[in-house]
Amino acid sequence: MKFLSIIPWADWLALVCFFVLWSGYAWFARVWGRKVGSLIQTTNRYRGYWMTQATARDPRVIDGVITQTLSTTPAFFSSTSILVIGGLFALLGTTDKATELMSEIPFAQTTTLIVFEFKILVMVAIFVYAFFRFSWCMRQYTFVALVIGAMPSPDDFDSGKFDREHYARRAAAMVGAAAETFNDGLRAYYFSFAALAWFVSPLSMVLATLAVVAILYMREFRSEVLHILKEDVTPLP
Repeated sequence: MKFLSIIPWADWLALVCFFVLWSGYAWFARVWGRKVGSLIQTTNRYRGYWMTQATARDPRVIDGVITQTLSTTPAFFSSTSILVIGGLFALLGTTDKATELMSEIPFAQTTTLIVFEFKILVMVAIFVYAFFRFSWCMRQYTFVALVIGAMPSPDDFDSGKFDREHYARRAAAMVGAAAETFNDGLRAYYFSFAALAWFVSPLSMVLATLAVVAILYMREFRSEVLHILKEDVTPLP
C-alpha cells in the first residue's frame, strides 16, 4: 500500500488507460476482424490457398523455404527484445543521470527517482511479453514445418486416401496461429513507443496510446494493402 501511494495517481490512471486500450484494441481487432475481415483474417485466406497448393506439390521444397523465411522475422524480434531488456536494466543503474536529462526536456514532467525506475520496469515487462510471443511464434513455425513434412503425397490425396481439404485447413490454421502470435508481439512494440511518452508526462502517454490505436486500426482495417488483398482473384478464361 505504501508503494501505491508513492506513485502519483495521474501515473496510475495513465497506466490503467494504457493497458485497457491495449487489451481492448486486441479484443476488438480479433472479434471485429472476423466480421469485416482484418488484415490478419484476410491473409489467413491466402494461407489456406498456400496449404491447398502445398498438398498438390511434390517435393515441397518451396513450402519449406517459405516457412523458414517466415520464421526469421520473429527470430530477429525475439533477439532484439533481449537486447532492449538488457539496455533497460542497464538504464536502471544510471537512473539519477537519466532523470536529470529528462528534466531538461521541455514540457517533461519532473518525477522522483522511484517513479522513473517504475516506468522503466513497466517497459521491461512490455518487452518481456514481446519476447515470449515472438519465441512462441518461432516454435509454432517449427510445428508448421513438421505438418508440411508429414503431408501425404499428392497421389494419396487424389486417390481419396486422405482428405485434402481437411489437411490443408488444419495446416493453414497452424500457420494462422503463428501469424496471430507474431502480431501480438509486434503490437507490443507499437505500444512500447506509447509507453515512452510516459517519461514526458501521464497525459502524453494517454495521447500516444490513442495515436498508436488509431495507427493500428488504419493499418489493419483501412490500409491499401488490405484493399488489394481483398480483391477477388479469378482465373482468366
